[in-house]
Amino acid sequence: MQDLSSQQNVQPSIDEVVVSGILSARIRPGTRLSENEVASLFNVSRTRVREAMMRLEQRGIVKVSPRRGWFVVEPSAEEAIAVYAARRVIEAGLLRSMAPLTESGRDKLHAHLAEEKAAIAAGDRQRLTCLMGDFHIRIAELSGNPILVEILRDLTARTILISLLYQSDFHAMQSHLGHCRIVAAMEEGNFSKAAALAVEHLDEVETGLDLTRRPDPLADLRRSLSLPPQSVAAFPTAPRKTRP
Repeated sequence: MQDLSSQQNVQPSIDEVVVSGILSARIRPGTRLSENEVASLFNVSRTRVREAMMRLEQRGIVKVSPRRGWFVVEPSAEEAIAVYAARRVIEAGLLRSMAPLTESGRDKLHAHLAEEKAAIAAGDRQRLTCLMGDFHIRIAELSGNPILVEILRDLTARTILISLLYQSDFHAMQSHLGHCRIVAAMEEGNFSKAAALAVEHLDEVETGLDLTRRPDPLADLRRSLSLPPQSVAAFPTAPRKTRP
């Protein structure tokens, strides 16, 4: 048995903290992750930070910009389409292969749906973003396959980054009802139906994305100054020079 004090002193890894921050919508696309600052926060060397960032880069969570450092990715429209395609394949296959729900599993899913409903009633957008993504990870956890949990956790984090960039309207109730239908099918033991509903749900979410939008490079400053949001596409372009 491990010493309790040693357990309490165990810190989550840099990788875990970054992914958790994205899943909870606290870390946004394009956020700069300074090696010096992260090293100070975790009281580790820059080498340790760099190693963590390289692992996150392999997972598609961060990218490095020459002479500028590490940044949370801003998925392109093409990457968004690929992420949703991957999720359809993985989540449909996962649900088709699942064993019948146990009472404990059923209770966990119902507790999660209750949290979603409470967050909708409270109008807590950040909490909802976290819960909507977490629902799919909860299903993976019920499968008992840690590899699938890890894959879906990363894909869900990338999906949240996509939503923050391209989702103009957040249809929380529509997503919640989609989750309710999936759970109902699982309770019936009809996992083929649950898989089809999961694909339909992902289709609906992807359809709600505006993949023609481009990130606003001044978003952080705009929020700080309480200015209204504006897409890059709407920015005025410089007049073309005409020959005399």
